[in-house]
Amino acid sequence: MSKHKIKEALLHKCQEYVAQRLQRIQGTIHDIQESLSSETKSTAGDKHETGRAMLQLEREKAGAQLAQVQKLQQIVAKIDLAASTHIRLGSLIITSQGQYFLSISIGKVEIEQLPYFVLAANSPIGKLILGKTEGAYFNFNGKEILIKKVY
Repeated sequence: MSKHKIKEALLHKCQEYVAQRLQRIQGTIHDIQESLSSETKSTAGDKHETGRAMLQLEREKAGAQLAQVQKLQQIVAKIDLAASTHIRLGSLIITSQGQYFLSISIGKVEIEQLPYFVLAANSPIGKLILGKTEGAYFNFNGKEILIKKVY
């Protein structure tokens, strides 16, 4: 598989990850809305008010999670898979310690039985490698790591 096809597959994994998170959060928000509707129909009293307050807190939390996922969607939408000599969003980086794809943090992903670490530009390693080129070194956890290739 060509490096561009690998980048496309990794980007697709990022898109799937965001879509799944969005679907889960939307489901949670829907469930909370339904619970709030049924709480409104139930009897009044302290227990009722506590239940509504708890549901409101859950709705606020889900709203914050939704905003986070929407930010991830925007980042994924901006990813450019064109080759670049400098590491940037959408770069596939081969190092002496592993292979990285700079996008959003979703962790380790396997493409054709090879591990790739999909990480965000604002992650600890992302911050260290952003803007670097082939042949450059960076230090992480006391290890000097060579950037062998940037695609």
